[in-house]
Formats: sequence, structure tokens, C-alpha cells
Amino acid sequence: MKIYLIGFMGSGKTHWGRLLSEKLGIRFFDLDEQITAKAGKSIPEIFAIDGEEHFRLLEKEVLQTLTASHEQFILSTGGGTPCYFNNIDFMNEAGTTVWIHTPADVLFTRLVKEKEKRPLIRDLSDEQLRSFISKKYADRRMYYEQASLIVEEEPVQLEKLIETIFHA
Repeated sequence: MKIYLIGFMGSGKTHWGRLLSEKLGIRFFDLDEQITAKAGKSIPEIFAIDGEEHFRLLEKEVLQTLTASHEQFILSTGGGTPCYFNNIDFMNEAGTTVWIHTPADVLFTRLVKEKEKRPLIRDLSDEQLRSFISKKYADRRMYYEQASLIVEEEPVQLEKLIETIFHA
């Protein structure tokens, strides 16, 4: 079983991926961590030095390598992963994609507290952050909606998440 968690920044993909991994005894990977390990640079450094196109190509490569080299896993993707190079189609064919669909107001509440840890939004005012979430979310929604499963409950509950994945 290959489970790909997709959704917007701050939706809880890494948090829920780790909990699912522990509960199910399936290995967990965070795609961003795997990319930084391969590149030897942080994601902000990759963007600044090599550009977004290089990052997206690296992201696709790491995604495909992880998928090919493991029989089962839970993978937390980056917020933009499904939106490039037909990655959403690739993930849907290889396993089960789960969109953690988090309302924009909840994303804002979470992200405003995490600005310092997130280079893309670190320097945004609260108003700019709301606008950023609104625009990016609108751009990405069509990709997220292609997920095999959609989890819309807020807050997410681990047992219900497991039930959704195994009883869809």
C-alpha cells in the first residue's frame, strides 16, 4: 500500500503521516525532507540558488524514486507536488492519494503561528498571508480534487482517517 498525503501548506500532512505510520506500522517519508537530503540544501536554498524549475524536477525525481523503491509507505508531499509534471496522475496510478482538505480560515490560523518556520510566508503580513492562501489554494484546488480520497473533517481524527483510507 502506497499512501500519498496531499494538501495545502499547514493542512497537517506531515503530522498525520507520522501518526498513520506509527499506528499502521508502515514506513513514513516526508517528500521535502527527502529532497533536501538528496540535494544537500534546504528547500529555500534550492529555490534561491537553482530556481523553482530545478526544485520541481528534483521533486518529481525523488517522488518517482521513492515510489519505485518501496512496496509500501505513507508519503507527505509538498503542497505543490500534485500540481506539476502530472504528479497527481502518477500518484493516483501508483497508490492512494488522500487530500487533507483544510478550510482556508483554519490554514490561516495555523500558518500565522508558523510564519518564521516557513520561508515562503515568513515575510508576509497577515493580510498578505490571507491573500497568498486564497490565491495559491484556488490555483491548486483542481489538482487536489483529483485525489482518490478527500478528508474534509476538521479537526481530523486518526481513527476516522484510517477508516476513510481502508474503507473507501
